[in-house]
Amino acid sequence: MMVGYFSVAVLQLIVFLWLFELVTKYKCWDEIKRGNVAVAMATGGKIFGICNVMRFSIEAHSSVYGSLGWSMIGFLLLMVAYLLFEFLTPVFNIDKEIASDNRAIGLISMIISVSLSYVIGASIL
Repeated sequence: MMVGYFSVAVLQLIVFLWLFELVTKYKCWDEIKRGNVAVAMATGGKIFGICNVMRFSIEAHSSVYGSLGWSMIGFLLLMVAYLLFEFLTPVFNIDKEIASDNRAIGLISMIISVSLSYVIGASIL
């Protein structure tokens, strides 16, 4: 059972990170390779957020399929939160600031992902 959950979680993490990569204006892994700490923090927050939602989903469901469905819904909510963060801060462009290694923005992005993953996770039935 554990191997099944783990395998599904790893595959979901890969897919969800790829989807996040599609909506950001920078290439996460290229920026991290260059030493961009803001991107590393934002990406780390996304990884933690995704995995935390999966954790809540696994705890709440007795089947891999049930947890898979709820973690997908949770990921969509994390994605919406990320897009809202970009939309609700018209003073500057979040992706542009993170790409230029603005660590304050990277940190806030990470904290938003982590914090909302607890709220989303707690609401999983």
